[in-house]
Amino acid sequence: MTDLFATVGKLAPVVLVFGGGVVFARRKIIGADASKAFSEFAFLFAIPCYLFGSLYASDLGRLFDVRGMLAYLSAAVIAMALVAVGARRVLGADARATALRIMATVQVNTTYFAIPVFVLLFGDASPIFPTILLQVCVFTVVVVAVMESGAGHQDQDVSAARAVLRGVRSALTTPLVLACYLGIGANLLHVPAPGPLLAALSFTGAAAAPVALFAFGLHLGGSGLRWRGATRDEYALIAIKCLAMPLLVFALCVGVFRVENPWLSYLVLTAAMPAPQNLFVFAQRYDADVDLAASVVAKTTLAALALIPLWLLVTR
Repeated sequence: MTDLFATVGKLAPVVLVFGGGVVFARRKIIGADASKAFSEFAFLFAIPCYLFGSLYASDLGRLFDVRGMLAYLSAAVIAMALVAVGARRVLGADARATALRIMATVQVNTTYFAIPVFVLLFGDASPIFPTILLQVCVFTVVVVAVMESGAGHQDQDVSAARAVLRGVRSALTTPLVLACYLGIGANLLHVPAPGPLLAALSFTGAAAAPVALFAFGLHLGGSGLRWRGATRDEYALIAIKCLAMPLLVFALCVGVFRVENPWLSYLVLTAAMPAPQNLFVFAQRYDADVDLAASVVAKTTLAALALIPLWLLVTR
């Protein structure tokens, strides 16, 4: 019980900043529409600064645990297959709706939730970096390809193949991903970086966690939650994301790949993070279950906050 209280105590800053955003939006102290400005500062500037500086200074051999990443990738592939079969056969979902459900269950909200939480729990978000690259370079590519192939070719001047390539290129050239590539490249090539530059990156990156959490709280406080009228499909996605996926990662890490701590905790916690915020963006862009996407992102965020202390205790 003491360990549980200690773990909950570590999450107090997350709850404070996230909850502060919700309260400020609810009381209209800061308009919920201001969350876009906070989010763009975090996503386009502060978090890329943090990622580049951290990756540049990291021991990449320690950072990329091969067995751990194989366990996580295996769990994701199994989950993707099960969700795809269920969506198609049980719900009769089309390609875009199926891809959206896959995205909701195997991808995580790294930028606005996982990075701040890892910083507060472990003092370092570097263990989440391999997942960011895996998510962007593999999972997002799969989702974009399926979404584009099922989009009905609304733009007659753009072929399906070109549309897929355009979407993939867009995913791979975001500031978040470019910062990862540049940080890893500079690390491997031993490119010298001036001390003042690293200090500036560290100063800016320190703002990433609280600003991102506050922005997400503002957004949630303004949009609210839809509790009534939720479908079984919605709650199934929440259960898979917050319970089944971390349990699957834990089982594969312990029973198959023999992954030990601290990577066992890192990977299970990563899997337990909420659905990605850009799930809503994809839903809007491809006109696929927009209300479902918004609700799943919000509810998995609240569920993750409640369950993270338990996952920490399970993996010790």
